[in-house]
Amino acid sequence: MPPARHPETHAVHAGRHADPATGAVTPNLTLSTTFERAADGTLPHGLNYTRLDNPNRRALEQALAALESGAEAMAFASGQAATAAILQSLAPGARALFPDDLYHGTRALVKSSFARWGLAAEFIDFSDLAAAGTALRAPAQLVWLETPSNPLLKITDLAAVSRLARAAGALVVADNTWASPLLTQPLALGAHVAMHSTTKYLGGHSDVLGGALVFGGDAPAETVARVREWQRLGGAVPAPFDCWLLLRSLSTLPVRIRAQSATAAQIAAWLAAHPKVERVYYPGLPTHPGHEISLRQMQGGGAMISFEVAGGFAAASAVAARVQLITRATSLGGVESLIEHRKLAEPPDSTTPAGLLRFSVGLEHADDLIADLAQALAG
Repeated sequence: MPPARHPETHAVHAGRHADPATGAVTPNLTLSTTFERAADGTLPHGLNYTRLDNPNRRALEQALAALESGAEAMAFASGQAATAAILQSLAPGARALFPDDLYHGTRALVKSSFARWGLAAEFIDFSDLAAAGTALRAPAQLVWLETPSNPLLKITDLAAVSRLARAAGALVVADNTWASPLLTQPLALGAHVAMHSTTKYLGGHSDVLGGALVFGGDAPAETVARVREWQRLGGAVPAPFDCWLLLRSLSTLPVRIRAQSATAAQIAAWLAAHPKVERVYYPGLPTHPGHEISLRQMQGGGAMISFEVAGGFAAASAVAARVQLITRATSLGGVESLIEHRKLAEPPDSTTPAGLLRFSVGLEHADDLIADLAQALAG
C-alpha cells in the first residue's frame, strides 16, 4: 500500500520513479511486446509478454490504486471491458442488482451478452433506501452502484446501501466515473470495487480510451484472482501509450475536476433560474433530492449537469443545434465542454426524458459558457 498521502500528491507521484539509467523524471514508454529471459529461462525483470504485464500498465495501476486508496488496480482497454471483467467473474445464474438509472452501455451489456450467460439482472432505484432494503432482503451476488447516475444524476447513499449489500452477500461495485477519486472514495464508504471509464475525467483530454477496476483490501480474493486472470487471458488491456497518456493526465486531475466542478455549480444555479429550463439535475443544488447525501460523500457537486428544456424533444434538439462554443458530442470529462441531446444517443426503450440535455462542463470560463447557453436557449 502507498503511504497515507493526500490525493493531490498521489496524482503527481504515484506510479512514477526517476529512470535509474538516465535520471528521466517522465516515465519511459515501453513499446516492446516481449521481454528477454535469462539464460536459465527465468524472467529477471518479472515481465514476459505485454498482454500479461507491461511497465507502463504497472505504473498506471499503482497510481490508480493509490488515488482510490485501494489495494490493487487493473487497467483495461475501455470502461466496458472493465465492466465485462466483473460480470464474467460471477457464476452462471447469479443475481445481480443494478440502478434503474444507469449508463446505457452497462445496461446493454447486462441485458444482451450476459443475459445469455444466465445473469439474473434486476434494476432498482438505489436512491430510495427503502427500495434498496426490500431488494436486498434476498441474497445477491452483485450490487452495482452508480452515483451520480447517468444521465439523471441520482445520488445513492454509498455507505448505507453497501451495508445492506454486504449483509446480502453481494460484491459491491461502485462506478466512480462521474465523481472521480477526488470527489468520492467509494472503497472508504463500503464498496469492494471502484470502477472507472478512464476515458473520462482520469484521461481528461478526450484522446485516450480506457477503463479500470480498483479493489479494496477486503475484496474477495477469489474475485480479484478471477478478474486478473480474465484481464490477462481475455486481452482487453490498454496499449502502453494509452497507459502513458493516462498516467500523464492524472497529474492534473485534482485541479481539473475542482475547477470544472466550481464552474458547473455556477452554471447549474443559472440554469435553475432560467424560464426555459424545466428541471436541472445537479447534486450541488440544495433543491436536488440527494443533496444532503452528496454533502456527506462528495467533495463538491461534480462537473456534470443534466437539464430539461421546456418544449420537450424538439426544443432540446434546437438548443443543442444552436450552441457555438460548447461542442455537440458524446462522452464527458474532457477539458472542452460537451453537450448532448441524450435521447438521440440512447436506444428506443430508454426512459431518459425527451427534452433532456446532458452537459459536461469543461475548463472554459463560466461567463463564456453561460453566454453560449443563454443565446442557445433564447432561440
